[in-house]
Amino acid sequence: MGGPYAPRVAMLGGKPTIPVDVPICSVFLVLFLSAGAAHMTIFQRNRRRDHKFIPSAVTFGFCMSRVIANIIRIAWACNPMNVRLAIAAQIFVAAGILLLFILNLLYAQRMLRAAFPSFGWSAAVSWIFKGLYVLVVLTIIMMITTVIQSMYTLDVNIQRIDRDIQLYGVTYFAIVSFLPLPIVLAVLLFSRGKWIEEFGSGSWVTKVMIVTTASVLLCLGASFRAGTTWMPGRPASSPPWYDHKACFYVFDFGIDISVVLLFLFTRVDRRFWVPNGSSEVRTYYHDVAEEKNTAPAAVV
Repeated sequence: MGGPYAPRVAMLGGKPTIPVDVPICSVFLVLFLSAGAAHMTIFQRNRRRDHKFIPSAVTFGFCMSRVIANIIRIAWACNPMNVRLAIAAQIFVAAGILLLFILNLLYAQRMLRAAFPSFGWSAAVSWIFKGLYVLVVLTIIMMITTVIQSMYTLDVNIQRIDRDIQLYGVTYFAIVSFLPLPIVLAVLLFSRGKWIEEFGSGSWVTKVMIVTTASVLLCLGASFRAGTTWMPGRPASSPPWYDHKACFYVFDFGIDISVVLLFLFTRVDRRFWVPNGSSEVRTYYHDVAEEKNTAPAAVV
């Protein structure tokens, strides 16, 4: 196996340059670093109050992955002939976003369980969600492997197989990013007038708006990446319009920081917090009822 070989087909964002990409990546680097610090601060403060909300730490991890992605892209701009930097840049751009997909799907799952406890907490539904999460991890491992392998071979058949796996991966991720939307829609349509379990703070409408907004943004970015990947390859010297740098920064880093800030300023650590041990008793209501001595809220 030789290589690594420079990509011969156009890719989203193209090869970075110092005049254009370094200033833009520097801005996103500061934004993700600041947002990550804020999420970690919230996580530590909550932990000291025995208010465990692991998604805040996961969001911090996502922000750090985006910080690394921007650093590598800046390094690649300064060393445009370094193919290994190009490989690392593609891997970090593709891998990090999955954390936001999983978090938003987790928030939608908590809403489903609150609205329909007997259904949402059933073993079948729980295993379906676990299967989705496991498949996300396995898929990203496959995609990282194919990205690396495609850079180290000139075998046409191997490159075809790698592309088929990448097409499957971007399509699956687009589906996962979309799933919270039908879940929230089903909750809204079938829970009207019914009693739901309280969890977290804030109104039910606000929770719906947070998950829906994040889903629309994430699905937009994932669908754009899937659509452009499915398009026939073009030479790197003649990239199509959808591989322009503006599209890359808007549909990748731009959407990512928007969702991170949405989770930060709407305080998802309060709105989507659930009592410890809920998975064991299969309800979110045990601690809330004991602390507030109130009945579940109804959807109106």
